[in-house]
Amino acid sequence: MAETVTPSTPALLASLDPLLREWLPRQRWFAGKGRPVTGFSPVAETELLPPDGRVGLHHLLVRTEQPPAPAGAGDCYQLLIGVREALPPRLAPALIGHVPDGPLAGHTVYDALYDPRSAEVLLEALRTRARIGSLRFERAPGREIRDGLAARLLTAEQSNSSVVYGDTFILKLLRRVVPGVNPDLEIPLALAREGCARVPAPTAWLRAEPAGEPGASYVLGVLQPFLRGATDGWELALRELAKGEDFAAEARALGRATAEVHTALARALPTVTLGHGGLEPLVDGMTERLAAAVQAVPALRPYEDGLRSAYTALADLAAEGRTWTAQRVHGDLHLGQCLRAPSGEWSLIDFEGEPARPLAERRLPQPPVRDIAGMLRSFDYAAHSAPSAASGWADRCRAAYCSGYAEITGTDPRTDPVLLRAYETDKAVYEVVYEARHRPDWLPVPLSAVHRLATSDPI
Repeated sequence: MAETVTPSTPALLASLDPLLREWLPRQRWFAGKGRPVTGFSPVAETELLPPDGRVGLHHLLVRTEQPPAPAGAGDCYQLLIGVREALPPRLAPALIGHVPDGPLAGHTVYDALYDPRSAEVLLEALRTRARIGSLRFERAPGREIRDGLAARLLTAEQSNSSVVYGDTFILKLLRRVVPGVNPDLEIPLALAREGCARVPAPTAWLRAEPAGEPGASYVLGVLQPFLRGATDGWELALRELAKGEDFAAEARALGRATAEVHTALARALPTVTLGHGGLEPLVDGMTERLAAAVQAVPALRPYEDGLRSAYTALADLAAEGRTWTAQRVHGDLHLGQCLRAPSGEWSLIDFEGEPARPLAERRLPQPPVRDIAGMLRSFDYAAHSAPSAASGWADRCRAAYCSGYAEITGTDPRTDPVLLRAYETDKAVYEVVYEARHRPDWLPVPLSAVHRLATSDPI
C-alpha cells in the first residue's frame, strides 16, 4: 500500500471531470439531482494503490459545482476510483468511463467498491490503523480485525455504500460528507459505552483531515459487526404481508427495542427541557419546511392550512406552559433501519439522520417522538406497498409498536397526540417532497397520510 499523495491532483481531477459529470448524477446517493454538474473542486486526493500495470486505487473527496450555488459551496462526495487498463466483465456495472488524456490517459476508471481487491485495501488499512495522506484509519481499543476477510459490495439502493467482509464486519462508507462530528459514529460509540446491545458497537472508522482545511475532520466510514442472518424490518414486513400474516408481535418487539435505545441515549448524552422558547425554533422549522414543500409540490396546496394547524396546536400547548424532554435520537427511523436477528432480537442501525438536513440540526436534541413518528409512517408505507394487505394492518402495527414502547418507558406516545401529530405531519411533508423528486410513483403514499393529518384532529 502506497503512502504517497499523488502530486498531480488538479490534473487528475481535470482528466476525470467529463466522466464524473455524466456518472455522478446517475448514482442513487447523489443529492443534487435536477441540477447539472458544471465542475468539481478537489478537497483531498490520496493514492491507495499505485498503478502496477493492473490495478490502481485513488481516494477522492471532491466538491461539486452546481449553479445557482456559489463556487465552493457545493456538496462534497467521497469517491473511490479504481484504475485498470481494461475492465473485466464482472466489473462492468462499476464502469465510470475511459480516460482520454491526463495522468490516467488510456486507462479505464470505475467505482472501486465493486472490486473486492480494492475494498480489501480499506479493511487492511483499518486493521493496521494506517495514516495515508489525509486519511486516518482508526480502531476502537480492544477491537480486533482478522486479516484475509473477503469483501463483497451490497448493491441494494441506499444513500451510502456498504461492504461486507467475510460475514464478520460491514463497512458503511458515507458518500455525501460534511466536516464535523457525524452522529453515525458519535451515537453508536456513546451507546457502546452504555452497554446498549441494541446497536452494533463500532469496531473501526475512517476520517479525513484535508490539508487545505486546517482543523476540519470528515467522518468517511464506520466498520461494525455484521449481523449474520439478520433481516431488515422492511423486507420482513413485506414478507409477512405477502403471506397474509400479522406483524403486530414484531411491531411490539420493535417498540421495545426503540425504547431501550432511547433510554440508553438519555443516559449517555445530555437531555434538555423544551418549553415555549425551546420549542419555538422546532415549530418554526416545521412551518418553514411546509411552506417550501408547498412551493415544490403543488399537490400539497389544498392541505396547507390543515397541516399548519398541527404545528400551531403544538405551539399553543407550549405557550400554555407545557414542557417536553428532548434528547439525542436516531433521526431517520423506519423499518429499513432495523434488523431482526434469527434469535428474534431487534437492532437499530444507521444513525446518520436525514442526510438532506444540516449536520448541526441532525445533532440537536429532539423529543423521542420524532423517531416514533418515523416508524409509524414506515408501517403505513409497508401497508401501501402490498395491495393485498389486510384492512387495518398498519393500524394494528402502530398500536402494537406504541404499546411495546410504553412497556419499557412507562409512557405511551399516543397519550401526547398533539406532539405526535405534529411530528408525523412533518415527516409526511418531508416524504411528499422526497417522492416527488425521486420516486413519483410513490407520491400517493405520503399524500394519503397528508389528507388524514390535515383533515382530522389528533387522536
